[in-house]
Amino acid sequence: MKLPVPGRFVIATGNVDKAREINEVLAAVLDEPLAAWAVEFDGALVGFVVQDPTAPFDPPVLARAPDVEETGATLEENARIKARGVEAATGLPAIADDTGLVVDALGGAPGVFSARYAGPDAVAADNVAKLLRELDGVPDERRTARFRTVVLAAWPDGRELVVEGSVEGVIVREPRGTGGFGYDPVFVPAEGDGRTFAEMTAEDKHALSHRGRAVRALALALRDA
Repeated sequence: MKLPVPGRFVIATGNVDKAREINEVLAAVLDEPLAAWAVEFDGALVGFVVQDPTAPFDPPVLARAPDVEETGATLEENARIKARGVEAATGLPAIADDTGLVVDALGGAPGVFSARYAGPDAVAADNVAKLLRELDGVPDERRTARFRTVVLAAWPDGRELVVEGSVEGVIVREPRGTGGFGYDPVFVPAEGDGRTFAEMTAEDKHALSHRGRAVRALALALRDA
């Protein structure tokens, strides 16, 4: 059940940082050089076609925009919506992830709504600011949290492969670091050295992060299938 590496597949996201992380981890585990090419429809970023960097890029022709509205009640449902929407639009195998930050003191919020915690048009800084407001006054020992990522690979013939990765940690009181994206500036992994994900190099973050673990699991499953 292999994705066509070094053939072609699509990372089903419009998030450049997320696509870069997925591509870097896949390339490292599969030991294949992989180039990612942006694909747009009507000026909107649809995803990134990943292929052998020595092969000419032949962009897929999309007849319509993918239906990727994240209406699922779980991370897996949202990952499936995104992967299947892009797979149907491009005709290529697709992989998508959905990630949730689960904060214990907030009853598990923001969870499946992590990307839009501060509203449907929120950017990362808005979500981080709201999270810190909600945790204002919560003592350090109760600021425990975890990231969960579900990655789903979808083939045009209907096959799917689902994997998951997670990491425990704490939410710090103010953002630290300039790397990463999303909630990375306020999340310190328990297995780390006290740095937030945003203070780490890409390699250090991939080694510990929820997404790195999920994508490695996917790559190993594909490599060994």
